[in-house]
Amino acid sequence: MSSNAGIKYKEQSLKQRLRRQRFFNICLGAFAILISIPIFLILGFVIQKGIPVLTWAFFTDVPKPVGEIGGGVANGIIGSLILVILASLMAFPIGIMAGAFLVEYPQHPLSTLVRICIEVLQGIPSIVLGILAYLWIVSPMGNFSAFSGGAALSLMLLPLIIRATEDTLLMIPVTLKEASLSLGVPYYRTFLKVILPTGLSGIMNGALLGISRIAGETAPLLFTAFGNPFVSVHLGEPINALPLIIFNYATSPYSDWQSIAWGASLLLIIMTLGLSLLTKVLIRK
Repeated sequence: MSSNAGIKYKEQSLKQRLRRQRFFNICLGAFAILISIPIFLILGFVIQKGIPVLTWAFFTDVPKPVGEIGGGVANGIIGSLILVILASLMAFPIGIMAGAFLVEYPQHPLSTLVRICIEVLQGIPSIVLGILAYLWIVSPMGNFSAFSGGAALSLMLLPLIIRATEDTLLMIPVTLKEASLSLGVPYYRTFLKVILPTGLSGIMNGALLGISRIAGETAPLLFTAFGNPFVSVHLGEPINALPLIIFNYATSPYSDWQSIAWGASLLLIIMTLGLSLLTKVLIRK
């Protein structure tokens, strides 16, 4: 009788645990749906407003004056690409080398200082970075420029690259580096030919996430790139970007400009989503 009672008690306990698990799973699913509802509502509203604007002229024309029909954001698309490329060229070499230094010399006093600087830099609001770039670059140069905008965005991208590099290189087995050094290969060639290619996919994942973040930043560009109604590829001149077009056109009282702002918003969301999907593909590989 005692054994049968023990078996029944275990069965009841198992059923109770299963019921609790089902209830917990239902709660998790409900919360996930609740969190997703605002996102889908925002996406649906932006798609509804932006889809009618996405024509061929929207991608190839520059903005037109108030009252004229049409106009596009070609200057903003080209400007955003230039700013992102500039920020990447500035942040990638410094970020990768700094991340490698943190991995190779974790106990060095300079490593502690670098980590503190990274944490502080990540916590600084983007508008403050724009003001710093204005004081350091725009004011001495005497004019707004694409270079200053890229520098401001690179300050936001730099800590993300350093973190991604450090986390990726820490996962690489030490024996891989030791095997290369044991063959007489200098350390710099070991790093460039063995360590860096091995962790390149992980570094690129962090880089793409950082790029998708800075691509939608507006505040730093207000003090640096400033905007330009024409297509400009000169690094020493003001340049436009999609976030600047969205900010300026969405706050204007003209309905045609507001429509262009909705189209630019949808385009920026598509670009960010594309970078996120590319990151997911690289992570799976």
